[in-house]
Amino acid sequence: MDRGAGTASRVFKEGIGRLLLHPDVGRMGAVMNAVDNRRNVAAVVVTFNRLEKLKKVLASLESQTFLPEALIIVDNASTDGTADYLHEYKGVFPLEGKVELRIVTLPKNVGGAGGFSAGMREGYRMGVDYVWIFDDDGYPKPDALEKLIGGYEQATKALSPDIPFACSLIKYIDGTISEMNNPVPTWDWGRLRAMGLRDLVLINQASFVSVLIPRWVMEAYGLPYKEYFIWFDDAEYTLRISGDCPGVQVLDSVVVHDMGENKGVNFSMINEKNAWKFAYGIRNQGSYRLHHKSLAHYLLFCAQVWYAMRSGGVDKKLRRQMYCKMIEAMRFNPSIDYPQL
Repeated sequence: MDRGAGTASRVFKEGIGRLLLHPDVGRMGAVMNAVDNRRNVAAVVVTFNRLEKLKKVLASLESQTFLPEALIIVDNASTDGTADYLHEYKGVFPLEGKVELRIVTLPKNVGGAGGFSAGMREGYRMGVDYVWIFDDDGYPKPDALEKLIGGYEQATKALSPDIPFACSLIKYIDGTISEMNNPVPTWDWGRLRAMGLRDLVLINQASFVSVLIPRWVMEAYGLPYKEYFIWFDDAEYTLRISGDCPGVQVLDSVVVHDMGENKGVNFSMINEKNAWKFAYGIRNQGSYRLHHKSLAHYLLFCAQVWYAMRSGGVDKKLRRQMYCKMIEAMRFNPSIDYPQL
């Protein structure tokens, strides 16, 4: 199996050194990534101007058969009344005494990437063993967390304690697969299924809609790039942390993604309405290809974007904007941010 011995391996080794010097190393155990019987989980929800959907997410969390230790809600400077609602919610929190509630209100909108970084950092500071991250339009089924934890633990026992993350099966509101949230499988994706664990698939890349990340991963590999703002932050992070060992998708852990249209995305779809998102995506992915893969990967990516926009009839003005983002990617290379207690 290709473990990706480049940047990810270097980051992993640097993280080991950092962890061995960490004051919590005795509590974490002699082996930094050993799986133990603790299951303290912080659910991390990032929200921005989706109050009605956020209410459904919170109701779904309250109904979990396995409750998280903590619920961290990151409000990305919403302007739709979310702050007032969360203030009221804190006063009538139905899981008071069972789940610790933390509300992190950011002074400005730092995008999904910045929100997840802030929420994961807060979970790490709280000392939890896992963070469970998802967006404000993802509704977990009642047993989603229970199945996710169980599947992850099965996988680590059967294959390796180095498994860096687990994700759920993401469905659209009509019960079909969510097209934009399909993870990328490994070449030996069925290895665990062949061992009798039929609901587990090996993967290298996933979206931030129900991803379980152990504490040791944040310590060894750091947090998502908050500078990405939006798009490709989840792809980069899961690729980063799976460089030495793949992640796993738990097929019987189900989350419903209440997005607009159930379709994937490609660069032929750029228009005036969505160009701002694609601009971040092109900059971020171009940066990843150049600075974490190779010049050849970057040039191939640029060619793919050029061809997709041209064949899709994207407006020439928008094409020029995207070309500028390809150039910007050459000097855009954020540093890894590690959590601190």
